[in-house]
Amino acid sequence: MYNKVIKLILAIGIFGVAIWQFVEGNIGNGIMYILLALIFVFLYFKNEFILLAFLRLRKQDFPGAKKWLDKIKNPETALVRKQQGYYNFLNGIMVSQDNMTEAERYFKKAEQLGLSMDHDMAMVKLNLAGVAMSKRRKQEAVTLLAEAQKLDKQGMLADQIKMMKENMKRAQAPKQHYGQGSSIRAQKRRSR
Repeated sequence: MYNKVIKLILAIGIFGVAIWQFVEGNIGNGIMYILLALIFVFLYFKNEFILLAFLRLRKQDFPGAKKWLDKIKNPETALVRKQQGYYNFLNGIMVSQDNMTEAERYFKKAEQLGLSMDHDMAMVKLNLAGVAMSKRRKQEAVTLLAEAQKLDKQGMLADQIKMMKENMKRAQAPKQHYGQGSSIRAQKRRSR
């Protein structure tokens, strides 16, 4: 992995070569060098290892995605701010299978750094709501779920949000149901 500064230096250098090729009259070579420079500019904003980790996640290959993420040695200096957010988001997804406390830390860091797309941020909020619900912090879970619903403008997470709300109701329902049953028994005793 190239450092982000090296990627910019390479892009500027290749762009300079492209201009030189245009001046020399080699239009085809100049266009090819511009396209090559654009690849390095693209990789400045979208880290290659994060892209490969996303591809592995689409195939449900968690160990493969973790392998690509582990190749990023120092994310604070090697990645721009949004890439750091995605780095933490992906690590949170990986860790959420085993350690909810560590996953929460990664998701909060991703939320703090920000993500490029609203539905990705909605996914972070939804995961944080799930962690909060599992730790019995109902009010925080409700707030995060409402924020996730606002961010999910295309409705991509509508089913998951609906399922999370139903799970929250079910978590409350046994307590209310038990209380209602005891009051019904008390009313039957009074009527005797």
